[in-house]
Amino acid sequence: MPIRTKRWDEPVEPEDGYRLLICRYRPRALPKAKETWHAWDKDLGPSKELHARFYGKPGYKRVSWEEYRRLYLKEMQSQKAKIEELARRAAAGETITLLCSSACLDESRCHRTLLRGLIEEAMKDLPPRK
Repeated sequence: MPIRTKRWDEPVEPEDGYRLLICRYRPRALPKAKETWHAWDKDLGPSKELHARFYGKPGYKRVSWEEYRRLYLKEMQSQKAKIEELARRAAAGETITLLCSSACLDESRCHRTLLRGLIEEAMKDLPPRK
C-alpha cells in the first residue's frame, strides 16, 4: 500500500518513503536534527480548536470520536488540493507515510487514518496510469 501511517517517533524504515508530519503542533523540545520526517504540513492536521476540543483542553467542550471525525473531515474539504497532490504521488507509485503525534496510540482513532482514507478516495478519481 503506498499510503502508510505511523507515529512520528516510530522507527524510520526504508519502505516508509516520503514521511509527512501531519500534526497541528511540532513535537516539543525536539531538535531539528532529530526530526524523522521530510516535511510538516500542520494544515493536514486538525485545527487548533478541534485539537483542543478532542484532547479536552481547558476552556473547550470535549468532543467524542464520532464528532471529531465529522469535524475533521469537514475541515479537510479546504485542503482538497493538497490531498489530491498526495493522491497523485501515491498513484504514481511513491510511498507516503503520514506521521502523527506520539500521544496518538490508537491508529483507528487518529486523523492520520482519516486522511489516508481521503487520499485513497482521491486516488480512485484519478485517470488510469498509462
